[in-house]
Amino acid sequence: MSSKFRFKVFALFISPLLIAGFAQAQETIIQGKVIDAASGDPIPFANIVFKRTSIGTTTDFEGNYLLKTSNPADSIFATYIGYKSRTKAIVKGAKQTINFQLEEDVTSLQEVVVKAGENPAFEILRRIVRNKNNNDKRKLIAYEYDTYTKIEIDVDNISDKFREKKIVKQITQVLDSIERIAGEDGKPILPVFMTESVSKIYYRDNPSLKKEHILKTKINGVGVEDGTTITQMVGSSFQEYNFYQNWLNILNKEFVSPIADGWRIYYDYDLTDSLYIGNDFCYRLDFFPRSPMDLAFTGTLWITKEEYALKQIDASTGKQANLNFVDKIRIQQELGKTDLGPWLPIKNRVLIDIGQLGKENAGMLAKFYTSNKNIVTNHPRPQPFYERSIEMAEDARMFENDQYWDTLRHEPLTETEKNVYKMMDTLRNIPVVKTYTEIIKVALDGYYRFDKIEVGSYVGLLAWNDIEGVRVQAGIKTSYSFSKKWVLKGNLAYGFTDEKIKYMASVERILSRHRWTTLTFRARSDIDRVGVDNESLDNNSILLALARWGYFRRGYYSDDYRATLNRELFKGYSQKISFRYWTFDPTFQFGYPANPEDANSMILDSYQNSEVSIESRYARDEVFLQDDNERVSLGTSKWPIITLKYTHGFNGVFGSDFEYDKLRLGISKRIKTGPLGVGYLTLTGEYIFDTLPYPMLGIHLGNQSPIYSSVLYSLMNYGEFVSDRFASLQYQQYMEGFLLNRIPLLNKLKWRLLATSNVIVGGMRDSNKNLISSTTPDGSETLPVGYFQNGKPYIELGYGVENIFKFLRVDFVHRLSYLDNPNARKFGVLFTLQVQL
Repeated sequence: MSSKFRFKVFALFISPLLIAGFAQAQETIIQGKVIDAASGDPIPFANIVFKRTSIGTTTDFEGNYLLKTSNPADSIFATYIGYKSRTKAIVKGAKQTINFQLEEDVTSLQEVVVKAGENPAFEILRRIVRNKNNNDKRKLIAYEYDTYTKIEIDVDNISDKFREKKIVKQITQVLDSIERIAGEDGKPILPVFMTESVSKIYYRDNPSLKKEHILKTKINGVGVEDGTTITQMVGSSFQEYNFYQNWLNILNKEFVSPIADGWRIYYDYDLTDSLYIGNDFCYRLDFFPRSPMDLAFTGTLWITKEEYALKQIDASTGKQANLNFVDKIRIQQELGKTDLGPWLPIKNRVLIDIGQLGKENAGMLAKFYTSNKNIVTNHPRPQPFYERSIEMAEDARMFENDQYWDTLRHEPLTETEKNVYKMMDTLRNIPVVKTYTEIIKVALDGYYRFDKIEVGSYVGLLAWNDIEGVRVQAGIKTSYSFSKKWVLKGNLAYGFTDEKIKYMASVERILSRHRWTTLTFRARSDIDRVGVDNESLDNNSILLALARWGYFRRGYYSDDYRATLNRELFKGYSQKISFRYWTFDPTFQFGYPANPEDANSMILDSYQNSEVSIESRYARDEVFLQDDNERVSLGTSKWPIITLKYTHGFNGVFGSDFEYDKLRLGISKRIKTGPLGVGYLTLTGEYIFDTLPYPMLGIHLGNQSPIYSSVLYSLMNYGEFVSDRFASLQYQQYMEGFLLNRIPLLNKLKWRLLATSNVIVGGMRDSNKNLISSTTPDGSETLPVGYFQNGKPYIELGYGVENIFKFLRVDFVHRLSYLDNPNARKFGVLFTLQVQL
């Protein structure tokens, strides 16, 4: 074989290897991460492309990307809807890491321009809606999965003026280090709270029941001590959003989904791309609200071509939305197909950006992240399993080490997140931070804690009314560290005008936490108002304190002793039995005949009663949190709250003066009304079977002040109506930005319309009318009271505007019946101050 031939053979086999090796040597490999410059959050689904080429990729849910090519340009650029594009130089033929921090660009969110013919995105949207029932997780009989949740709260918008504040200067060392956390061109943030939790989620249909079992939780932050309540709130139950629903409840506001059944009313769309995401070929649709002021989103959808299912979504609201104090809400979600077809969220990320309240103040970021895995479908648990909506394992708050948490996390912490933990440890140990933390905790809770006891509530320390004059009060209660089964409470008060001492003392025994059961004994001597149910105010220190102020038109002193047993029999249903002895000593002109059939009967103005009450309460989907030794209701989502109460009074028991029976029914419901906002309905009915002095009957609370209150009848005069049987309807409709969002210039004010209605129909038997005396025991004239005409309702309708200067609400109310009554007002304008998003 000639040497020339051998060389050809060698070249034939070796040349491809040399070429491949040369090509491999010249391959450019670029990896990195794309994050939001303001929040530090990853930006998933961003485009990374070599400049002047079609070679590119998209970031994953964590914002990471990997790009390889043998023929690169000299730079790459990152783009994403709503952000300014950025370009960075690269080194050809080398492996390198290039990270991007993108700044928000609201000017890039232009309106969609649709040319002649139908928008091609519309047919995709119609197919999404047609296939909702097949893809929505609510189609499943049951599902369960493991979830990991991470929450971080940061202070942002840290300006130079903010740094110059006295308290901020004292934490300069910490502030200096936040530049390193923010990054080279990101805005500095100051982390103040971070928590992680691992839970198991269970859901079943028919009936719809859900449970979260929190297995482990790790909490670190400024002002956080035990964290038991926070532990229950940081689970994934509070960070779950289903875009297949027409409306999403976020911060107690109703946002319309971009794939709602009525999508075309609220959104414009642009079909911009089609690409593979994993193994699914997807359409990319960008969407924009038709009215920027609406509670709607701007963002991007990725829809699978095969099932027309939601694969990924990135949805944001901006400053133009009709919200207070919130600059931005952003929800990112990635979904995976289950073995039975419907899709479940695999990863969720939520960001809420609270704006600055003033130019010299900082803002706040709240960031939530959840990851779900090990999904099991259609294996429902027995109904009793779901009785506790949120359950915390006994060892959930055990302080496990970092190595143990590394085995629990679905993804490891980033270096930035590790630094956040270190920074918060430093921050909360600074003396000035400890001091201000204590002040804020007292302001929120009302009590100052001394280990096993708490002193307060500060909101009730001082009050003034026309009977007591200046009133001072101090209280004390035991804390969770004192006992997990016993709760002791007490307070003392003194009025400088009536020169009387008032007091309250109570002992509560927690018999069961699984099926919440308590036994309470309480003794109280104080001043009250006729018609105000102080029992319902006992758990609201602010309303109870406000009830001590002002003019007591019908006040009375009372000694009140009661024993109450309360037990949750099964999920949503609780039973309460109470025995009560109480006295009535009026401070107003009042009297009733001892024998109404005798014209010369003695006139009395005081009485005492002993009664037993049985109350049933049903709230099917009510969620509770366990706040140390207290149980806090978070309300219901779909079902009404129904309360039925029967009361029997005993004549002669402990000197009781009357025997009577009462039956009362109450129904309350939050009603979603789509584009019209949210309504709140309250239905109440009561029937009193016996003859009693009118303070023991139904006193309907009028309002002769210019201040609006939803529990008062706005144009009813004080004492205008008393009844022994009645049915009432109270309804408030909050329309958010409906109509006003679409009026140019006016929509910049972010005003919101509302409507109200109060209707009550009742009656009074002659026997109860005859028990009302025109004179007091000393012959003075009594305060007058009135009655309903049988079958004739009292009606008042109102409309108004709220969110004026973000705090002011104005109501215009018309009275439609009983206009011939003395001093009846046909129309009124009322005001109130309120804080809302």
